Amino acid sequence: MRSLLFVPGDSPRKLEKGLGSGADVLLIDIEDSVAASAKSAAREAVRAFLEQAVSLAQRPRLYVRINGLTTGLADADLDGVMPGRPDGIMLPKASGGQDVTHLGAKLAVREVENDIPDGSTRIIAIGTETARSVFALGTYGGASRRLEGLTWGGEDLSADLGAEQNRDAAGQWLEPYRLARALTLMGAAAAEVAAIDAVFTNFRDLEGLAADCEAGRRDGFVAKMAIHPDQVPVINRVFTPDADAVAWAEAIVDAFAAEPDAGVVGINGEMIDRPHLLRAQRVLAKVRRPGA
Repeated sequence: MRSLLFVPGDSPRKLEKGLGSGADVLLIDIEDSVAASAKSAAREAVRAFLEQAVSLAQRPRLYVRINGLTTGLADADLDGVMPGRPDGIMLPKASGGQDVTHLGAKLAVREVENDIPDGSTRIIAIGTETARSVFALGTYGGASRRLEGLTWGGEDLSADLGAEQNRDAAGQWLEPYRLARALTLMGAAAAEVAAIDAVFTNFRDLEGLAADCEAGRRDGFVAKMAIHPDQVPVINRVFTPDADAVAWAEAIVDAFAAEPDAGVVGINGEMIDRPHLLRAQRVLAKVRRPGA
């Protein structure tokens, strides 16, 4: 999982286009991009799309972003889309691990009702959309075996904070949002799930997107969300380790395999320790995953 593309759930044309975007995951949205009056129709459209798409031989993974648990709409969303057997659910406005546990229980019931294998519907949580939720980013570990990833965003958070803006004149995140980003990264690592970086909203600035992706990869994020199909190739390229990175990772793994009891090994005059081995193993895991 490198790229996750948002697609409005009430647009069959965009859903079909998303299938050919090259994204590893489609985030089919029935939350922010769908008006309140169109929610019911969107559920029906998403279910029909899922029923057609899940059986395709080659396709992205299909997640549905439902409305938050406190909106009163989440149960209707799940009732509407779970018969289509999505690969996962994206949970917005998550206020901590307890919300993931709560969603997991709802999914378990609907898996039984729809003859879906127990536990097969995964969860990605958006953990920074309110000030309260930021304080709970360390609570996701052990919340549910369904939890696959933790991500963040600055738009809803800035509204909750009453901020005038969330980026500076150069397009860089301001301090409150850099904090939320860092805590998401640490929360994901603590929960042992994928850390997924926020969207880059200027979809025409592909150079800026590439720089943003490179900064995310450098810091430890393994994937990034997208709002436009043109962003997907850039995200996939940056989050796929290149040949040099793979060769270096293989050299580290091979060196420790040759000396399994060593705490430190030497490679080309450089001293390499166990933390380097862990990073090397993660690099190789990325290129061996489907879609990498």
